[in-house]
Amino acid sequence: MADGALRGTRLGSASYESEDNVVLAPRQNVIYDCPNGHVISVPMAEEAEVPALWECHCGADALQRDGVRPEVKPTKAPRTHWDMLLERRSIAELEVLLEERLAFVRHRPAAGFEEQRRSA
Repeated sequence: MADGALRGTRLGSASYESEDNVVLAPRQNVIYDCPNGHVISVPMAEEAEVPALWECHCGADALQRDGVRPEVKPTKAPRTHWDMLLERRSIAELEVLLEERLAFVRHRPAAGFEEQRRSA
């Protein structure tokens, strides 16, 4: 019996509740102007904090109409491997290490050089 009652309905796709006596949250339309000439209207709740910038569909930052552009916070430059190396060692120490490694490479036999000599 219960199976027959659900036949022909799409469960979860539609609400069977009426919208009578339902009070929606008060809303406001916030308008943003894109530097590329686009106008964006975004409905928001009245008590919501309205952002000064909104990303336009073209990817640019649209400024709220009659709004003030927020200050750009200075960002730190990303640290590179060289910057981290200089935090641990001075240039003089790095030059000494380079000379040690170059001397080691110069005085070791070349890989495969002795094998070539024996076969000839």
